[in-house]
Amino acid sequence: MTPLFVLATGLAFAGEWGVRLSSIVTDYVPWFEWRLLLIPPITGIIGYLTNWVAIRMLFYPLGFRGVDVPGMEQLTANLPYRIRQIPGMMEGKLGWQGIIPSRARKMGSISVDTGITRIASQREFYETFDPEIIAEHIVSTSEEAIHDLVEEIVREQNPELWVNSSTLVRQLMHARISDQLPSVTRRITHRIGENVDDLLDIKMMVIEDLGENPELLNRIFLETGDREFTFLVRSGFYFGTLLGCISVPLFVFIDRWWVLPVAGVFVGYATNWLALKMIFRPMHPIDVGPFTFQGIFLSRQDEAAETYAEIVSEEILTLENIAENLLSGPNADRTRRMIKEELAEAIDRSAGLAGPIVRMTAGASQYESIRQEIADRGVDYAVEPMQDRTINERRSGAIRELMARRMKEMPAADFATMLRAAFKEDEWLLIAVGAALGFVAGWVQLLVVTAV
Repeated sequence: MTPLFVLATGLAFAGEWGVRLSSIVTDYVPWFEWRLLLIPPITGIIGYLTNWVAIRMLFYPLGFRGVDVPGMEQLTANLPYRIRQIPGMMEGKLGWQGIIPSRARKMGSISVDTGITRIASQREFYETFDPEIIAEHIVSTSEEAIHDLVEEIVREQNPELWVNSSTLVRQLMHARISDQLPSVTRRITHRIGENVDDLLDIKMMVIEDLGENPELLNRIFLETGDREFTFLVRSGFYFGTLLGCISVPLFVFIDRWWVLPVAGVFVGYATNWLALKMIFRPMHPIDVGPFTFQGIFLSRQDEAAETYAEIVSEEILTLENIAENLLSGPNADRTRRMIKEELAEAIDRSAGLAGPIVRMTAGASQYESIRQEIADRGVDYAVEPMQDRTINERRSGAIRELMARRMKEMPAADFATMLRAAFKEDEWLLIAVGAALGFVAGWVQLLVVTAV
């Protein structure tokens, strides 16, 4: 059932019964304008609708929809900062984009600063994935490919060396690779852990991921704050109806046509402002007789923590994303250099006693070329298995448990900041939208009441 349907049905119902009630009661109390009884329910319905629209405008559309307006870009440059932050204004466009998607990269940065980094450090996250398990997975999935890689490179670099090698020598080489691979892989995964703050940039990883996938950012907010946004919409009806009762005497005593439109602005503004306050305030439980009051989001900290942790552990803080950041992120050169060093040393160890013979047979420069080529191309084989879906599914549970546990232990103020900080700067826009829609709704209300 859409809000428009609710509005149309409510107005029709209110109008029909208002007419009936008016015709019945005016015979007994002819001096009272019984049509004024329509104001509170209509205000409630309008409050519901305006809040629903405001929430939709917070998250949708994902991309900007609008038109270019000549001269707007220059005009916008001279407007107050808050006006310039309205989606599309700085680009000289008139239209709309969901506030959250339009700030996706900024929201990603804030979510790291106010949430993820307060939960655990980069090293703690990496250690929770467990380097030992990662190493075992790399060996089990890459061993055959690494054997093929070594053979392929030797054939490319020195075909005669491979052809002239006896079967026993080849078997010995492969046996040495199989023997060295587990220890080499463990050294690589542990060295990544020891140097993770220099190699990994979780903040940039999150910013890039959410910037490219604004629908994921929407999902984090909508699912983590599901009940809060539902309350925000429904509160429009509750508060709207209550404030509509106040509008009746104002309309009667002031007796001016502009009362309802102006009251609509106040209702639209106040309902959103009150609802936002009730989501995050009071910060701590307050007992009043048999009742306990606390901000709605804070009162269900454990539940919201589980939801947030599940989404982030399955979609953002994954081994796949970490592997991508290690190999392609801002510190990828360091990662590759470190892995190459480990692989080059492993090649020397794998050659063992045959190393000097190979150098003499192939030549020192040829041996070094083969060694370097294996190290260069082996980097991807050492990290890419971390992107495998199987290991990601196995380890996401550990990250989820870590995040959920830490979030449940957070002080209320820190926990509230996780949801609110990202859009606190734009709350005024949400409230202003409510006020603007309230003004339009006030006119609708005036037309309905005067038409009855």
